[in-house]
Amino acid sequence: MSDDYLSKPLSLTPTTGHDEPRPMRSNVTSASTTFGAPISPYLNYDPRFLQQAQPEFIFPEGATKQRGRFELAFSQIGSSVMIGAGIGGVAGFYNGMRTTKALQQTGKLWRTQMLNHVMKQGSGTANTLGTLAVMYSGFGVLLQAVRGEDDDINTVVAGTATGLLYKSTAGLRKCAFGGAVGLGISGLYCVLQMARANAASNGNSGLKFL
Repeated sequence: MSDDYLSKPLSLTPTTGHDEPRPMRSNVTSASTTFGAPISPYLNYDPRFLQQAQPEFIFPEGATKQRGRFELAFSQIGSSVMIGAGIGGVAGFYNGMRTTKALQQTGKLWRTQMLNHVMKQGSGTANTLGTLAVMYSGFGVLLQAVRGEDDDINTVVAGTATGLLYKSTAGLRKCAFGGAVGLGISGLYCVLQMARANAASNGNSGLKFL
């Protein structure tokens, strides 16, 4: 056994006396396509054949395929704060325009007053909606943990309790009014969800109330 043979890399294909480039298969090229889909340059198959109809994610047995109250709480709180800041900022800008126009303020004084109105009212509205979202999410998570299920009852009870707690320091009458507002908003949301689910089951895109 010669040293030249040992120095060559191991190959499973039979060798000839001289190295010749192996011809590539005519039906497999990197630029060839089948039915408009690219073919892998390494294997002679269409990648579409490997696509499976099974779900992409694996869920444990008995688990739901939708996020629970705790997972939704973060997005709800963040969205409420951002929406509140936007609404408050627009309202503050409008009030600032009216105030500065009435006082005939211009220049640096006008800019300072506008910034004060926008920042003050925007932060106040964001704080209010964020607090309501934290209360609602907390009641929702607590009810889901106690009852062991997440349904419309949790939504209505959480909305009513949020209104009651938010106005609990303003007197009994305002507390009851806040609970009624929370009950109305949460009840309307549940009705809209039921109508949308009914429309989806019937194959219609519009909302239908029963």
